[in-house]
Amino acid sequence: MKEKDERIFFIFLFSLLVFLGQRVNFSAIVGKENQFFTLFQFFGPVPGSFLGPIFGSLAVLVAEVVDYLVIGKTWNLINLLRLTPMVFAAFYFGSKKKGILIIPLLAMLFFNLHPIGKQAWIYSLYWTIPLLCRLLPQKYSQNLFLRSLGATFTAHSIGSVAWIYTIPMTAKQWLMLIPVTAFERLMFSLGITLSYIFLNRLIGELLGRSRLGISPRVVFLDKNNLPI
Repeated sequence: MKEKDERIFFIFLFSLLVFLGQRVNFSAIVGKENQFFTLFQFFGPVPGSFLGPIFGSLAVLVAEVVDYLVIGKTWNLINLLRLTPMVFAAFYFGSKKKGILIIPLLAMLFFNLHPIGKQAWIYSLYWTIPLLCRLLPQKYSQNLFLRSLGATFTAHSIGSVAWIYTIPMTAKQWLMLIPVTAFERLMFSLGITLSYIFLNRLIGELLGRSRLGISPRVVFLDKNNLPI
């Protein structure tokens, strides 16, 4: 199978998973009714590794937009902002570059510039996690779980800043979210890790030999053949 066909196959499979995953709620988002984290959070960043950071990020964005069009979701500011966190998470997951770290750094800055965020500044310390995960020596920073952890907290940083500037919440509410966030993001990180392994093996078996960096004989390698 040609590389182009393999990429199309993966994008189709991923888009199908997005369509299904967005319909399974995992936990409610505090501050606004009828807003939920879904199963999409458990596998959203993986195209960044299979397709590379740029094409992987675009694949995530396209899949999200198509899903919005299919279900006829309202195109308001909040929903549009919710398209962006996973796009940057995919870029983080698929890239070895340190430039992506500007995202959590800016998130910390803008969160603390907000009057409520300033009172709940300790919450923004969560976004040191993607910084630390990426600044470790490469043999650790490219560990699959640490990449997953950094990716989900990159998404979290963008989502939190968008949320604090658009949804009224008190500093107390943000501080009460600290243990909840720890649990949710740990679950998302585990989910991303297992999803990557599952898709790696599945596509390797289906395609036999893939230029996506997958082989049924040598699985669990990323696009740059780095062991996970």
